Amino acid sequence: MSEPRKILVTSALPYANGSIHLGHMLEYIQTDMWVRFQKHRGNQCIYVCADDAHGSAIMLRAEKEGITPEQLIANVQAEHSADFADFLVNFDNFHSTHSSENRELSSLIYTRLRDAGHIATRSVTQYFDPEKKMFLADRFIKGTCPKCGTEDQYGDNCEKCGATYAPTDLKDPKSAISGATPVLKDSKHFFFDLPAFDAMLKSWTRSGTLQDAVANKLSEWLDSGLQQWDISRDAPYFGFEIPGEPGKYFYVWLDAPIGYMASFKNLCDRTPGLEFDAFWSKDSAAELYHFIGKDIVNFHALFWPAMLEGSGFRKPSGINVHGYLTVNGQKMSKSRGTFIKARTYLEHLSPEYLRYYYAAKLGRGVDDLDLNLEDFVQKVNSDLIGKVVNIASRCAGFIHKGNAGVLVAGNAAPELTEAFLAAAPSIAEAYEARDFARAMREIMALADRANAWIADKAPWSLAKQEGKQQEVQSICALGINLFRQLVIFLKPVLPNLATDAEQFLNVAPLNWNDHLTLLSDHSLNPFQALMTRIDPAKVEAMTNASKEDLTASATDTGTAQGNGELSKDPLSPEIDFDAFAAIDLRVALIEKAEHVEGADKLLRLTLNIGDEQRNVFSGIKSAYPNPAELEGRLTMMIANLKPRKMRFGISEGMVMAAGPGGEEIYLLSPDSGAKPGQRIK
Repeated sequence: MSEPRKILVTSALPYANGSIHLGHMLEYIQTDMWVRFQKHRGNQCIYVCADDAHGSAIMLRAEKEGITPEQLIANVQAEHSADFADFLVNFDNFHSTHSSENRELSSLIYTRLRDAGHIATRSVTQYFDPEKKMFLADRFIKGTCPKCGTEDQYGDNCEKCGATYAPTDLKDPKSAISGATPVLKDSKHFFFDLPAFDAMLKSWTRSGTLQDAVANKLSEWLDSGLQQWDISRDAPYFGFEIPGEPGKYFYVWLDAPIGYMASFKNLCDRTPGLEFDAFWSKDSAAELYHFIGKDIVNFHALFWPAMLEGSGFRKPSGINVHGYLTVNGQKMSKSRGTFIKARTYLEHLSPEYLRYYYAAKLGRGVDDLDLNLEDFVQKVNSDLIGKVVNIASRCAGFIHKGNAGVLVAGNAAPELTEAFLAAAPSIAEAYEARDFARAMREIMALADRANAWIADKAPWSLAKQEGKQQEVQSICALGINLFRQLVIFLKPVLPNLATDAEQFLNVAPLNWNDHLTLLSDHSLNPFQALMTRIDPAKVEAMTNASKEDLTASATDTGTAQGNGELSKDPLSPEIDFDAFAAIDLRVALIEKAEHVEGADKLLRLTLNIGDEQRNVFSGIKSAYPNPAELEGRLTMMIANLKPRKMRFGISEGMVMAAGPGGEEIYLLSPDSGAKPGQRIK
């Protein structure tokens, strides 16, 4: 038998500025299932994480709440920890980036990079809030769009016309924090020389550490040329001061991934025999895997390995990237009650229902996963209750009644037990590859075979016949053994079910290799219901509660945006009919929709309007994080809008959308039967 593997696993750090929701849980649940599988197989697999606790947003929220940043992040960490624990996410350590270990390691990595010549400095001109005495990030500046004149737009992009610009282009700029008029001010910034690692990154990203789709995307960035990365922020800032540079702080994304190392070091300091260098040194033989969402690939697969390489530490063995979560085929929505917090879910439903549903839908690619609530109810009830638990509930009563709860010796169907045994390597391979959906399909196929065999033998009918009691016991004993095999295979996904099953089976905690044996002449404990069916009313109550959460938050923040009330935005100036009639509104087919590199809010749409194609940039990214879902859809566009030269290219029109903004933006669509290029009058 091969030596146990040494594996360190992390999930992306949740930001300590809000609650965990079901979109977040997609990542932590899949990571936890993979870690549990490795431990189930006897490998040393350590799972660490931490709250991402630095940055201006946390500093400002704490100020607004009248508490210190330290109090805020402690409160949020307690909430996050409880949510993860109740979803059965079993971290070996859950720490914080605001820790002595992270300060020490961030300083060490920075000084090594600096001493190796990988840190540069230069003056940067930024807006400065004279009242708050702080430099302003783009999102903290508002003003009038220089293109269309819409007021109250952010410092990098207009949500109304889609224009992008520098903050200095805004008309009448104001600080979103104090309302003061900002002034331009120079400041020395520190830059990490990312281009120096171009050759290493081109090789490393193609070394099998990433899914092909991710490597292909990274190659686009690499081919377009890397830029030096600004790693500093000016005081006031909640974070770590740069060594030897008073008033200069590490940008949150510098110390956030180092938080993985810090959390592990914190664990090492408390665990005899666990050595930090055995996992992080350049020559480490251990494996290191990060699980992340596709929105933060550049930080983890470009900046992070370059930082590690430049500071003398090992790079990850693999970065496992997943897509976003949609609910009922659409982006999570507060108004529809599908923006569901982890705690709201837990108040209505078992965590194992969601763990199983995620497992049943998760492949190893980066496709988005849809939580269809109707399918969720049907699949959990059908698979877990109707197939797996059903085997134990069918057989246990006959064993207790007919043989005092003792499983008889023997094997009533060797061909069936052989099929279960033969399936184990393929199921293990699927788990290892993170193809949880394939593993669940293969496990449920075995459950179907077991149920079909029991139904064919019909012990409930045999029990009524004279002289058939031994046959009934043989059938039911094998049924219980097959149930036990299924529990072994499902244990990484359903740890609570496994614990309850182990108690019923009267066995020690099951490990993977236990599938090689059968229980014989073995006493069972009394059977109790292991899992109950999902009541659809509870799902409805959960979505209703999510809407109620929204209403409460809207009241607390003094805004009605997003809860069904009309916005209070002032009307634009009137135009006459001739001006309106001059608008050429056309039906457009969205042939391609894609993210715009370097733009926070824009999508690039390739539109077919009958006799020509148009390229349009639209500020709808927040509502459509998976732009591919727009492809093939008809929408409406203003076709005679003068083309605008933007930083990312020429925009040749404007698509029509409605909604209060943010996640609640909806592209307008014509009635069915409309054709691309058709004019709307």
